[in-house]
Amino acid sequence: MMLTDLTLIAARDGLRAKRFSARELTAAHIAAAEALNPLLNAFITLTPESALAQADAADAALARGDAGPLAGLPLAIKDLFCTEGVRTTAGSRMLADFIPPYESTVTANLLRDGAVFLGKANLDEFAMGSSNMTSAFGAVQNPWRRAGDAAPLVPGGSSGGSAAAVAARLALGATGTDTGGSIRQPAAFCGLAGIKPTYGRCSRYGIVAFASSLDQAGPIARSVADCAALLGAMAGFDAKDSTSADRPVPDYVAACGRSLRGLRIGVPREYRAPGMAAEIETLWETGKAWLREAGAEIVDVSLPHTKYGLATYYIVAPAEASSNLARYDGVRFGLRETGEDLTEMYERTRAAGFGAEVRRRILIGTYVLSAGYYDAYYLRAQQVRALILRDFTEAFATVDAILTPTAPSAAFAQGEKMDDPVAMYLNDIFTVPASMAGVPAMSVPAGLDARGLPLGLQVIGRPFDEAGVFAVASAIERAAGFADVPAVRAGAVP
Repeated sequence: MMLTDLTLIAARDGLRAKRFSARELTAAHIAAAEALNPLLNAFITLTPESALAQADAADAALARGDAGPLAGLPLAIKDLFCTEGVRTTAGSRMLADFIPPYESTVTANLLRDGAVFLGKANLDEFAMGSSNMTSAFGAVQNPWRRAGDAAPLVPGGSSGGSAAAVAARLALGATGTDTGGSIRQPAAFCGLAGIKPTYGRCSRYGIVAFASSLDQAGPIARSVADCAALLGAMAGFDAKDSTSADRPVPDYVAACGRSLRGLRIGVPREYRAPGMAAEIETLWETGKAWLREAGAEIVDVSLPHTKYGLATYYIVAPAEASSNLARYDGVRFGLRETGEDLTEMYERTRAAGFGAEVRRRILIGTYVLSAGYYDAYYLRAQQVRALILRDFTEAFATVDAILTPTAPSAAFAQGEKMDDPVAMYLNDIFTVPASMAGVPAMSVPAGLDARGLPLGLQVIGRPFDEAGVFAVASAIERAAGFADVPAVRAGAVP
């Protein structure tokens, strides 16, 4: 087996057994990234020199016996996390040359535990998108291909570069952020596991903001246990983030082997979306059967305000984006265009710096926050959001977790759906409600569609019960036995 084929857990164990060195492991991933990134465009910035230096430091720590839990493991970092001294672009021309003077808390935690950073992964601009087609640095290709069709597919978004890098074996795992599905949907499209933890579980300090009441960091990896190991390092209280939760971080890896006997798993009737592919419905039924066989009881539940989730999200998130992105004015940092006066400089800077999708969401957000429309749109959306949370709270009074599909389809081709923003937004129909409620949710690869593309199932848990989510997700993973690999990957001819 090639070193790039290892899961993160297997690579960790191999390093500790001295079957290979951190430098060898890192060099293999650097070579894979350098070979395939020109095709996939998964990375905006590669940092091979610093990665090898970090690998050498990990080898030294392993030799001394004081290595951190992630020592020597090569990761991709979504280019939304500020990394000290390394360009951080948010996928936008606005920050094309921005080099942060500080480290985000999540990446600092990973470095503390010995991880190796291969570079900064591509993303939809300012994390706004479900396809990774809006990046100012070009689209990302999904390493999967439809059977008998070479057309490039989208990897999902906004964490598409992270997902593509992990799926193509360019990294053992990656950080992502999830505002309305931006970890879970790319994970499903690329045949990976990915978890959005409870809002507040991971610090938002040093993450370029999109929608502050929704954004949450999480991992994408090739197995549930890999995600558990990464989240254990990423999570934790941070005094620099006022929304960070001061709660202990459990042993998530240990939770992956937990029995489901006696658990009640809810199946919400509202997630049967009109026009949903029959094979996704079939996979959902199969997932229920797997959980029954694992000892869980399947229970019908109702989340009646689910139907308002998408509309509510596309009021709240753009409103917060409009506010957060007001800081990009060409005065303090980032792109600056010249103008005859201050107003013209603002206008030219923002017109040149922001792409079409970002401008669209700023306009929506500014509109719903404007005088005369605030009560009709934003205030009402916040009231509906409270009802969505109440639905989950009432459901979790009777069940331990909820099972749904992750996305209404498999990955689609680049160019498909692109002329209809509403069709693009519908990709988030199953992921948005958990984001609006702030509860943890994870996508697990569970099968293939008729054209050989991966499909995911989503496990939603109680607030701060990521351990329970990992237990249920790992049971699905074991039953599914998903071992399919993408056509484009390290060691394969693209």
